[in-house]
Amino acid sequence: MKNIVVVNGSPRKNGNTEMLVNAFIKGAMRADNHVEVISVIKKHINSCIGCNVCFQKEHKCVQKDDMTACYEMLKEADIIVFATPIYFYGVSSQLKCLIDRLHNPIRNTFKVKKLVLLAVCADSIPTVFDSVKIMYRSILDYFGLEDGGIITVFGVENIGDIAGNLSLKEAEALGERI
Repeated sequence: MKNIVVVNGSPRKNGNTEMLVNAFIKGAMRADNHVEVISVIKKHINSCIGCNVCFQKEHKCVQKDDMTACYEMLKEADIIVFATPIYFYGVSSQLKCLIDRLHNPIRNTFKVKKLVLLAVCADSIPTVFDSVKIMYRSILDYFGLEDGGIITVFGVENIGDIAGNLSLKEAEALGERI
């Protein structure tokens, strides 16, 4: 059994990103994994202010927000899944705040070995996911993580557009084999 933390970076409740996340979770749970979700829509996470106090005080951030609880969840994860809608060729700003807060050296206490990327976008331009994939691969390289897989879905603008899309079955299968 693996401990999986899915970070749902969508600010839209019941949207396409959440539907893709739920498909992944369904497969992961069928394979008897433990899954927890950090949903940015339910969290107050400030952006990193670059003060570097976390490098001096037992990795404690000066900001008092929900990121403290997120660190605790992420610390125990074997696998982390970043799920995001693509807004102007990047991850959602809410997810970016969480990722930037991993600047904290507490990340070196995490036991994570594998990372997964799930991303959706209204657009259908072939390069729309390129910058996010580069960021994802950079994170893999920097931390020596295994690539758990990438699922990207074009053309899903309105809530529910992803329903019936083959990507949901792909996400479920990825969750099951992870």
